[in-house]
Amino acid sequence: MEKFDVTVLGELLIDMTYAGKSQAGQTLFEQNPGGAVANVAVAVGRLGGKTAFIGKVGRDMHGDFLRRTMEKENVNTESLYADDGVFTTLAFVNLDENGDRSFSFARKPGADICLTKEEVPVEVIKNTKIFHTGSLSLTDEPSRTASLFALSEAKKAGCILSYDPNYRAPLWKSEEKAVAEMRSVLSFMDIIKISDSETELLTGEASPEEASRILLAGGIPVVIVTLGKDGALVRTRDGLIRTKAVSARVVDTTGAGDSFMGGFLWKVAESGKKPSALSLEEVKEFADFASRVAGKCVQKRGGIPSMPYIDEL
Repeated sequence: MEKFDVTVLGELLIDMTYAGKSQAGQTLFEQNPGGAVANVAVAVGRLGGKTAFIGKVGRDMHGDFLRRTMEKENVNTESLYADDGVFTTLAFVNLDENGDRSFSFARKPGADICLTKEEVPVEVIKNTKIFHTGSLSLTDEPSRTASLFALSEAKKAGCILSYDPNYRAPLWKSEEKAVAEMRSVLSFMDIIKISDSETELLTGEASPEEASRILLAGGIPVVIVTLGKDGALVRTRDGLIRTKAVSARVVDTTGAGDSFMGGFLWKVAESGKKPSALSLEEVKEFADFASRVAGKCVQKRGGIPSMPYIDEL
C-alpha cells in the first residue's frame, strides 16, 4: 500500500471564475478546477509531498476534466468516484475590483455530497500521516456520515487530523445548522485553520485572539486564524505568534487560504512531529513558509492552477 503525506476528503468541483465580458457585453466565466480540500492536496503535491484524494464527481465532462487534472498533478485518485446519478458540483465565483469573491453554487445535490460511508477507503487513511477535511462534506447526507466515519478511522489510525471549515453560507440550510455541524468535529482535530470571518461561527467570539484561545483550550494543539492582508495568527500551548502576509499583486484570492494550509501541512509532514510536539519557533517557521506559498497563489487566477511549485518559492 502506498504511503501518503496528506490525504484529503471532500469537494472537488469546478470554479466557474469571472473572466470579463464578451463582445456582446455578457459576463464570461472560465472553467477552473478547484474545491478547498482538492486545492490543499495539489498544494502539498507541488511542494513535494505525496497526496491522495477521497471524494466524488459526476460522470460528465466536468468530472472527467477534474480527474485528468488530479492525475496530472500526481494526486492519487483511486478513491475519486464517478457517479452516474448526479452532476459534478459547480461553484460560480465572481470577483470584485479587489479580487474578493462571492459565490453561487449548482449543487442540488452535487456529486461531492454523495460520497457514502462504504466508499471511504480505510486502508488509504491508515497509510497517511495527515488527514485533512473541511465542512462542506458535512452539509448533507450521505457525505456527512462518510466524513464522520473517516475522521473516526483516521483518529484510530493515529493520523494527524487537520480541519479548515471554509464556511460557504449558500450551502447550508441555516447559519444555526452550519454552526452546529462545523463545531461537531472540533474534538477530532490536531490542527485547525479558520479565517477571521469564521471566528464567531466556530467559537462565539469575534476576536481572533480570543477565538484561538478557546479552540486551544478545547484541545486543538495548533490553531491558525488567517487575517487576509494582515497575515495570520498562530497559537499553541507555548504562546501566540503572528506572521506577516507577503506583499504581492493580488489577481485572485481563490485558493489563498488553501495554499496557506497546504504549505503549513507540508512542513508538518516534513517535520515528522505531532502538532503537540512542535515548538513555537517551528510553528512560526511553518507559518512564514505558508504565507510565502499564499503570496504566490494570489498572483494567479483560479484554485488548483494557482497553487505554486516549490521552485517558485
